[in-house]
Amino acid sequence: MILDTFNVPQAHRQSPPGKIDCFGMTDRGLVREMNEDQFMVADLRKSLHVHHTSLPAADPAYLTGGTHGQLLLVADGLGGHASGERASTLAVDCLARFAVNAMHWCARLDDCDDEQVFAEWQQALRQCDEQVHAEGESRPERRGMGTTLTLAYVAWPNAYVMHAGDSRCYLLRGGQLQQVTTDHTLAQKFVEAGMIPAEQASRSRFSHVLWNAIGGSSDSVKGEAHKLELALGDVLLLCTDGLTKELDDRRITEILSGREPAADICRRLVAEANEAGGGDNCTVVVAKFIAGSDGNGQANGTSLTDTVELPK
Repeated sequence: MILDTFNVPQAHRQSPPGKIDCFGMTDRGLVREMNEDQFMVADLRKSLHVHHTSLPAADPAYLTGGTHGQLLLVADGLGGHASGERASTLAVDCLARFAVNAMHWCARLDDCDDEQVFAEWQQALRQCDEQVHAEGESRPERRGMGTTLTLAYVAWPNAYVMHAGDSRCYLLRGGQLQQVTTDHTLAQKFVEAGMIPAEQASRSRFSHVLWNAIGGSSDSVKGEAHKLELALGDVLLLCTDGLTKELDDRRITEILSGREPAADICRRLVAEANEAGGGDNCTVVVAKFIAGSDGNGQANGTSLTDTVELPK
């Protein structure tokens, strides 16, 4: 596992109570025949499903525990001919099932053991990798299929990021956009080795050749891990490369800095990516950590939104 604690200015640990406004959406773009991207925005919470009881009918809220965190993720399928779509679907489904059935949730800040959290998410990535490889081996038409996967598990005030591929996680803080994750491409490897300057990476013919992904030609996935300490006013963006191939960091910063709800910000990002060419599927997930009641996004179609109270 590649482990790093991302170096950002320290947030105030005793942040006042606030809200998280989350929204996600995906779009086929203007060129591709199908959409091989997937995303998820979800609350993690305990619930009690009562089959029979002598008690009077209870308020459903009584049977549902408080939120234990949020799970945000994007995946960009690789392989074409519907194989990429299948790979990204398998990965997202596998992650969701792992979060519900196998993962230790952080009920309080002091419950979170960083090494345990990352070890569990690494295990989840390995399970996804094994599942995608297994189906690729059993279905010749899907051999070699794979997917990127970038997720953020938010247990306020921390965000645990796990990543494989060239989708990205960004943090906007104080008007400054910082790329949290590293692109797992050969072009980025060449930059790190000093073989090409960083500004040439996006133009390299190796800019989309992945050395690390779920499934695909890699032997086993290597999760890149980061821990962020969040503060009210921060914005997280998870996105596939259909966004970053069309919009530069300056424009992404301008859009994320707006006061609109997360839903409107997502729609602007996707719309401008299409206006700039729409050469690939584009998927975005935005989470705004706000002090007031600014978040009022509406869910529709392939979009999902939720505004929830953060624990004090």
